[in-house]
Amino acid sequence: MINPIYPHHEFRIKKEGDISRIFCESRKIWVKLTPEEWVRQNFIQWLVQEMKYPASMIAVEKEIRLFELNKRFDILVYDRNHVPWMMVECKAQGVPLTEKTLMQVLRYNMAVPVPYIVMTNGSYVRAIARKGDAVTELAELPAY
Repeated sequence: MINPIYPHHEFRIKKEGDISRIFCESRKIWVKLTPEEWVRQNFIQWLVQEMKYPASMIAVEKEIRLFELNKRFDILVYDRNHVPWMMVECKAQGVPLTEKTLMQVLRYNMAVPVPYIVMTNGSYVRAIARKGDAVTELAELPAY
């Protein structure tokens, strides 16, 4: 597993009554600050600041069609040709990265095929490379 060290980032956070909101720079909107959203926002900053993935090539919470169901992926990174390259599934801290999580993101991968699949709960990251039917766990994320 990969243990990311998150960079410092000045997130914009505000309170609306009992609800905290964080400004998502990718989507340009205020969203409810849930434990999963906290992981998502920090992971995006890690991808951009530490891994040097271009922010313009990262999509957040877009809807996809999976058979008869509408689902949302957490993060999708496109390659330089704007082809889906990496899909990231975020879970709240403390939620284990189980085979169930892997199966969830593999189902999403049927609708949006990508060579790299990533799962994170903020503390840990599991990255998998797919080539045909072969699946290989990675010790680090690929360079962009």
